[in-house]
Amino acid sequence: MAYKSFLYRPVRRLRALSMVWQRRIIFGVGGLMVGLTGAGLAVVADGSQDIFRDLIHHFPYIGLLVSPLGFGLVVWMTNRYFPGTQGSGIPQAIAARKLQNPKDRIKLVGLRSAVGKVLMTSAGLAVGASTGREGPTVQVGAAIMFLTGRLSPRRQEGLILAGSAAGVAGAFNTPLAGIVFAIEEMSKSFEMRTSGLIIGTVMLSGLVSLMIFGNYIYFGTTDDVLAFGWGWIAVPVIGVCGGLFGGAFSRILLLFTFGVPGRIGALVKKHPVGFAVVCGLIVALCGIATGGAVNGTGYEAARGALHERSDLSVLYAPLKFLATTASAVSGLPGGIFSPSLSIGAGLGADLTFLFPDVPVGVIILLGMVAYFTGVVQAPITAFVIVMEMTDNKDMLLPLMACALIANAASRMVCKEGVYQAQARLFFAWADGSAERRRRK
Repeated sequence: MAYKSFLYRPVRRLRALSMVWQRRIIFGVGGLMVGLTGAGLAVVADGSQDIFRDLIHHFPYIGLLVSPLGFGLVVWMTNRYFPGTQGSGIPQAIAARKLQNPKDRIKLVGLRSAVGKVLMTSAGLAVGASTGREGPTVQVGAAIMFLTGRLSPRRQEGLILAGSAAGVAGAFNTPLAGIVFAIEEMSKSFEMRTSGLIIGTVMLSGLVSLMIFGNYIYFGTTDDVLAFGWGWIAVPVIGVCGGLFGGAFSRILLLFTFGVPGRIGALVKKHPVGFAVVCGLIVALCGIATGGAVNGTGYEAARGALHERSDLSVLYAPLKFLATTASAVSGLPGGIFSPSLSIGAGLGADLTFLFPDVPVGVIILLGMVAYFTGVVQAPITAFVIVMEMTDNKDMLLPLMACALIANAASRMVCKEGVYQAQARLFFAWADGSAERRRRK
């Protein structure tokens, strides 16, 4: 027996080593695929926005027809062919991690979900929706890692987490923010056993993005700093304003997510396509009032304001808020990352008159981090991602303080983070669908 044990020991070691390398290869291949898919989604999403911009450039009022009908069509197709892809995509990834059965997870992060997310997000941007591609990239990244992990289903939770982090990193070229997002928002903890593999996956996804788009800074480099002195009063003021407005957005979104009470809620639930048409009309009117500035992700508006290349109208922030809210509650697939950063930039621009001695870029950055924190209630992710997006490490302390203040203000309006709350609904939907199938 001792002789057999002596012979089997090397075999067991070789088998264990093989499983370790198998897992590393799966994470590596998945990371490369997430990077490629994220880059592809970025190109398609930008192209979709350009289609709508060109259309309203030649026919300024065509949005009154295209957006309502387009919203209705996209929501109908989503509900009919791609259920589970509505909204951001981040709640779906969170819910998928909590599901125990891989057959249940496939409802949220399967191939059909990934394809539908890409198609419907792009279609929404093509008809003028105020949405982003970053949340969808998270769901698609989680789906890619999940499908890759079908080859070795031992660490599905780690794979979904890695795919989500890689999606954020690849979408913004912010690897550190991707890792922080995975810890703070997706898992709410630090998993020692998968941390190295997650970092490696994020790195590979980022390398693919660098190869395709180059070493770019998402919003461009800014050197604005907040000197110590009376100018620091801007930090709590903007933190409170951004947190309250961001919390209000989340409160409205969750109200529609779980059902508006009364007759209005019953009508919305009974006629989702008709409600989407109304939301599309609201977005179209906001677009006409701003010359199309509120349509799409809002990236150009935020970048222009940050570098003082353009002056945002005082109406930009409230109308972008309204357009993003209408897009988010309509049932369209699409993220809220970029629109939130854009609304925050507009909010900061509206408050610059209060702080004439503070650089405009500083106020814009504080507005971005404050509103974004108010929406997602993930303060560490917020200040890290804004810092990485602008390559401005000198603003770390003001951004950190502003994010913490905004988070506290947001919780006065909305007690729970929007992603975690929505994840419960998708978890119940996927788990309930599987249970109904088992009963049949």
